[in-house]
Amino acid sequence: MKKLVKGNEAVVIGALVAGCDAYYGYPITPASEIAQTASEHFLPLGKVFVQAECEVGAINMVFGASSSGMRVMTASSGPGISLKMEGISYLAGAQLPCVIVDVQRVGPGLGNIGPEQSDYFQVVKGGGHGDYRNIVLAPSSVEETYRMTIEAFDLADKWRTPVFILTDATLGQMMEPIDVCEEPINRSDKPWALNAKSESNDNLVTSIYLDFDDMEVHINGLHEKYRQITETEARAEVYGAEDPAIVLTGYGIIGRMLRSVVDSLNERGIAAALIRPQTLWPFPSKIYQQTVKSGVPVLSVELSRGQFIEDVRLALPQHKVKWYGRVGGNLPELGELVSQAEKCLKEASNG
Repeated sequence: MKKLVKGNEAVVIGALVAGCDAYYGYPITPASEIAQTASEHFLPLGKVFVQAECEVGAINMVFGASSSGMRVMTASSGPGISLKMEGISYLAGAQLPCVIVDVQRVGPGLGNIGPEQSDYFQVVKGGGHGDYRNIVLAPSSVEETYRMTIEAFDLADKWRTPVFILTDATLGQMMEPIDVCEEPINRSDKPWALNAKSESNDNLVTSIYLDFDDMEVHINGLHEKYRQITETEARAEVYGAEDPAIVLTGYGIIGRMLRSVVDSLNERGIAAALIRPQTLWPFPSKIYQQTVKSGVPVLSVELSRGQFIEDVRLALPQHKVKWYGRVGGNLPELGELVSQAEKCLKEASNG
């Protein structure tokens, strides 16, 4: 069944298809339609919807619901995600699965409600205290937002970890058709959960280990899990020429725009390709290394002042990676990006 929806609404539809049991959140522009849509659909279906008193309350409700074995989610934008970070660290430390959506807006501070990608460090590198990671998915369309939301719940349960969906004000507010189908709900057993069954009475869900050696074992166990996630879950879309003279890269709405840039360059006789990460953590470094040949210039584009590019450079230590970005809520235009790609190629050819 085709439905014309906003990206924010697609999140909720995907969550319902995935069997999400509960939503806890607090509204913030440009993510407010997620809470609004959840409020309209969760309660009539016998699911839990709570508009918490604040973002801190919401993330702690997520902790409680997840510890009981429920499939649970929350959503916010930059300032709200900042407030949730302590709770997200607790969720990661207690190995509790959940889905968190960040519809990025301009910062720092209050900024404005335009699109930006400046939450990259906060979400991809951790953000909260301690030595942990979150899986981070980066859609580039409303349909992919819907599909990735379904997948996020499965990944969260599979790895017992928080999973982020990182979108932005453009993706959240734009309308596109999605193909809504009944999907099999892949619920996994959660023998570790605390629930009304007597066999769960001895279960302990915690992130505190007072013995130093026990804490070290716990942290090392988390990072063995992160190693396995890195080996199995990293992915990216590769689009364009098979033997490119230039490689463009960006995620989310920018990755989508760069497809048109690649098409335009190829029409001009310039062999170009795009690498669009679909997972920001784990970062698809191997795909970059397999795609970018020696001596090929790389143009990394983002809606921030150089956050995403750090991981691109780590993935390609032997290459010169050029940065281009817009901030403040501004999106680049096609001609602007084509010119930047041609400039990057010219500079590379001049040595």
